[in-house]
Amino acid sequence: MQHRACSRPLVLVVEDDILLRWTATEALQAAGFDVIEAGSAIEAISILEKRADIRAVFTDVQMPGSIDGLKLAHLISYRWPPIRIIATSGQVKLRDDDLPEGGRYLQKPYPMAELTGLLGEMVGQ
Repeated sequence: MQHRACSRPLVLVVEDDILLRWTATEALQAAGFDVIEAGSAIEAISILEKRADIRAVFTDVQMPGSIDGLKLAHLISYRWPPIRIIATSGQVKLRDDDLPEGGRYLQKPYPMAELTGLLGEMVGQ
């Protein structure tokens, strides 16, 4: 299913903690992004398979299920290479090079301005 391109960059926020997902979504929308939310990697993959207009994915690393955020990031890089990826965690410290090429890491808790600025940089907004 193809969707009409958004005038604002579309970001998929993947976070199992509903409060953290809502907080990131609100900050991104206020900064000029359109947002789709997913509560798991499996849900995120399902969304990505149906949408061709997602420009970036912001994912938590620690998520329940067989696919965590790091595996999701590598899968996205392989299946949808143009999509930009930012991963976050409060428990695991990653380096940017643990992620696929061009992926970035933000340590939780992160300032919302850092998230929105980084995404803006990555998608050219």
